[in-house]
Amino acid sequence: MKTEKDRTVISLKDVDFSYNGEPVLENITLEIDKNDFVAILGPNGAGKTTLIKLLLGFLKPSKGIISILRKSPIKARKYIGYVPQYSTFDKDYPICVIDIVKMNTLTANSFFPSYKKDVTDTAFSLLQKLEIQNLAYRNFHELSGGQKQRALIARALINDPEILLLDEPTASVDATMEKDIYDTLKILNAATTILLITHDVGFVSSYVNKICCLNRFASMHSAKELTGKSLFDIYSESSKFLQHHCNL
Repeated sequence: MKTEKDRTVISLKDVDFSYNGEPVLENITLEIDKNDFVAILGPNGAGKTTLIKLLLGFLKPSKGIISILRKSPIKARKYIGYVPQYSTFDKDYPICVIDIVKMNTLTANSFFPSYKKDVTDTAFSLLQKLEIQNLAYRNFHELSGGQKQRALIARALINDPEILLLDEPTASVDATMEKDIYDTLKILNAATTILLITHDVGFVSSYVNKICCLNRFASMHSAKELTGKSLFDIYSESSKFLQHHCNL
């Protein structure tokens, strides 16, 4: 029989991080369980992207312990899919959607990349799952913002990750596409633990089960605790909300 500890896939204990001696995150202690869907909310400069980079092992904490799937972030990275806030692909470089997805299977020494048929089949299957299979051989840079986000989610899923991290996945899409992306993530959540940074307060509460309020310090809540006006207070009166509701 599995214990609560066995269900914990991400654990941070007393984690601090500073840039050039300036504290960005302090005393972060969090636990995230298998199949949680967690929204990370907070004002600009709160340390949200820094937290994601710590989980990926791109940054190291100045204090504290981070455990992912009972491994260090670097060792756990192959089990994590990541969708960054902005695509770093050269806009002048001609690359089709299915190749964007397959790229995530390459290793650092893949100088002349070649893909096995099963990789192409898996990539196409993911594009079907995300309902953009008709765009497989279109130039990535010709897509709309929402189509690009779906392609990047497929790219993050190609290695069948146990955890999916997303940095503002709906920042450049309209409300209809935003709902479609969240609906897709909710389906993926049945098999994948999801953490996402978002400013989409109006959408997020009906999809996630936990909300991490972050503003240098962190406080985790059940989504049922923070609804209606309380969620909007994080942005309209963020300092007041965090002080009185999250003890931050």
